[in-house]
Amino acid sequence: MTDYRMPAEWEPHAATWLGWPHNKTDWPGKFEPIPWVYGEIIRHLAPGERIRLLVNSAGHKAQATQLFKRVGINLDRVHFLRFPTDRGWTRDSGPIFVRRGDSLAIARFHFNAWAKYKDWKKDDLVPVRAAKQFKLPLLDGKIVLEGGSIDVNGRGTLITTEECLLDPKVQTRNPGLSRLDLENVFRDLLGVTNTLWLGSGIAGDDTHGHVDDLCRFVNPGTVVLCREENPKDVNYKPLAENRERLQGMHLENGRAIEVIDLPMPAPLFFDGVRLPASYANFYIANAAVLVPTFNDPKDRIALGILADCFPDRPAVGIHAVDLVWGLGTLHCLTQQEPAL
Repeated sequence: MTDYRMPAEWEPHAATWLGWPHNKTDWPGKFEPIPWVYGEIIRHLAPGERIRLLVNSAGHKAQATQLFKRVGINLDRVHFLRFPTDRGWTRDSGPIFVRRGDSLAIARFHFNAWAKYKDWKKDDLVPVRAAKQFKLPLLDGKIVLEGGSIDVNGRGTLITTEECLLDPKVQTRNPGLSRLDLENVFRDLLGVTNTLWLGSGIAGDDTHGHVDDLCRFVNPGTVVLCREENPKDVNYKPLAENRERLQGMHLENGRAIEVIDLPMPAPLFFDGVRLPASYANFYIANAAVLVPTFNDPKDRIALGILADCFPDRPAVGIHAVDLVWGLGTLHCLTQQEPAL
């Protein structure tokens, strides 16, 4: 037990970490608009916190700088870090920060590209480089874990899925590790005393069940949970089953969890591929809640629900139809660094 805890995402940030997009295989045939989407994300983040932007080269830094100037971002808010990456999904490979009193550490989880792709060795070292750069302790959990597979309320409760962390056959991260083994790591590194296991994730998610596409804490006692209204849609049954599970679960203090329904956008396809379009992939920043939108009538409903959940900051829609071709959106790209 380390006495560190992982703060909730709505707690104050010192910075948001992002990795500049450069791997064109993530958005095949659709890469050109992606840097501009990053510009839009950072334009809304920068007024409230610093941006730590991972770049592979001086060329990437120059490209980002030029784009940021064009869209009106104050470059004093951007801290460039020359950390080599394979991809830009910082939620999953970036540093997961934990806090104890007035000190920070990095929970060192290992990354293997969702047990699916071969290029991951640079991404796996990002937390190590971050700890060295900022002279922070590195707490090695000795397991493979992506930040998008967990969500915490900052008080001791963590939510995840069996599909992602316990499937013994598909994209298995930690062969042979049990539910209890994982819960012990969560306790020791993240200060989690209460782990809630949902079932399956949503269709199109190539991470095999990340929780940040279906269920998220919005305060210590409340989650938003995606709900599919169409009984013929492939997401209908797993999302309904997750709702049933939550009804029987409790918080770390023994109280029931308040569940707010979040709609699902209409199915989104590109090149015949079902994409994991979900409003649950929002990011809670200091000055705004950034919400992916999909040119869908439900965009407005989702923004309204999340605006009600966070009355202290605006809910801002970020167009994500291009972004989700990379099989992730706003939460997948970002990682918060807690303020002290």
